[in-house]
Amino acid sequence: MKIVDVCAFYTPSGGGVRTYVDRKLVAFAERGHEMVVVAPGARDGQERRGPHARIRWVRSPRFPLDRSYRYFGDRAALHRVLDEEDADLVEVSSPWRSASMVADWRDTRRARARLSLIAHADPLSAYAYRWFGAVASTQTIDRAFDWYWRHLRRLDQRFDMIVSASDSLSERLRDGGLQKVLTDPMGVEPGQFSPALRDPATRREMLALCGLPGDALLLIGVGRHAPEKRWPMVAQATTLAGAKVPVGLVIVGGGSRQGPVIEAIDGNPHVRLIEPTTDRAALARMMASADALIHGCEAETFCFVAAEAIASGLPLIAPDRGGAADLARAGGGVLYQSGDPVAAAEAILTIARAGAAPRAIRPVRTMDEHFDALLALYAGQDLGAGRSRLEGGAGR
Repeated sequence: MKIVDVCAFYTPSGGGVRTYVDRKLVAFAERGHEMVVVAPGARDGQERRGPHARIRWVRSPRFPLDRSYRYFGDRAALHRVLDEEDADLVEVSSPWRSASMVADWRDTRRARARLSLIAHADPLSAYAYRWFGAVASTQTIDRAFDWYWRHLRRLDQRFDMIVSASDSLSERLRDGGLQKVLTDPMGVEPGQFSPALRDPATRREMLALCGLPGDALLLIGVGRHAPEKRWPMVAQATTLAGAKVPVGLVIVGGGSRQGPVIEAIDGNPHVRLIEPTTDRAALARMMASADALIHGCEAETFCFVAAEAIASGLPLIAPDRGGAADLARAGGGVLYQSGDPVAAAEAILTIARAGAAPRAIRPVRTMDEHFDALLALYAGQDLGAGRSRLEGGAGR
C-alpha cells in the first residue's frame, strides 16, 4: 500500500509531530508499505529516508503566527504533488486548509485514494478555550465557534475516517456531530524511555542547576515556548509550591516566545530553562532522573511527553483536560484545574507529600502498536468492528 501523509505541522525543528512522523516513515516501510510525507518547506525538494520512505517538501510561506512553521499556500502545487504520487490512501494531519485542499483534490480529480484525517491538533482547546475560558463555559464557546464545528462536520462527510489520538478528544468530536471518529492512541518510541535510566549524577546536576540540594523535589517540563503550553503558569505554580517545600523545575524547550516565561520566573533561581535537545538518549536520562513531570497544556490530543514520562516511571502533574489528562488518569497522576497556578501548586505539593516511590515499569502503548492498529484500519478493516478494537487509552 502506498500512503501519503499531507503533514502541515512537520518541520525540521518540530517536537512531538516530528518524532511521530520520523518513526512512522521507518515503521511503515518496515511493514512493506511505501510512505511519503508531504510537508511545507522553504523550497521544493525530496529527502530520502530509505528505499520506501521519503519526505517531499513543497515550497510554502511561513505561518504568520509562528514562523517556525509553514503552511500550504498553493493549492495547485499540492494537487500536482498528489497527482504525481497517486497514493492508495492520503492522510491529512491538520483540520484547516490542507484538509479542504485534499478533499477538493479527490473530488476534482476523482482520485482513487481513500482519505484519513488524523486529529493531531485541537484548535479550540489551544486557542478559544484558553482565551475565553475565564469568562465562558466550553459549551458557550462551542456555540460561539459553531462555524468551526460545521467545518469539521463537512470534513467528516468528505473523509473516509477521522482518527483521534485520545478518548477525550474522540468524545468531544462525536458530541460535535462527527460520525466517522475512531480512537487509535499514539505511543512512545519502543525501547527509548525507562526507569532504569535514572542516574543519580544527572539528578544532582539538574538540582544544582536549580540551586537546590539532593533532597529537593525535582520537576521536569518538556515542550516549546508557545502560549498554549502555559509555561508561565507552570513557573508560577512552582514558585508557589516552593514557598512551602524545596522544589526545582527544569523546562526543556525553546522558541521565540521565551519572554513571558522569563517574566513569570521572575528571577526564581529554582526554575531553569534548558535549550531543546535532539539527543533522545540524553532526554530519556534526564526524564528518568526527575521526580515528576509537570505539564501545563490542556490542548494536547495525545501528549507524547506525558507518555514518555510514564514510560520513565514518573508520576504526572497534568491539567484536567486533554490528552495529558487521559494519560495521567490511566497512570495514577495528579490532576489540577486547567490554567490555575494555585491548583497546579497544590498538585505539586501532593507529589511532594507522597515522597519517593519505587520506580516501576508501567505498560505504555508504543508507537509501533499504534502503527499496527492504524495499518489494520487502512487495510480495509470494517469501521464499525474497528471501533471497539482500536479504542482505548495508553497502557491498556
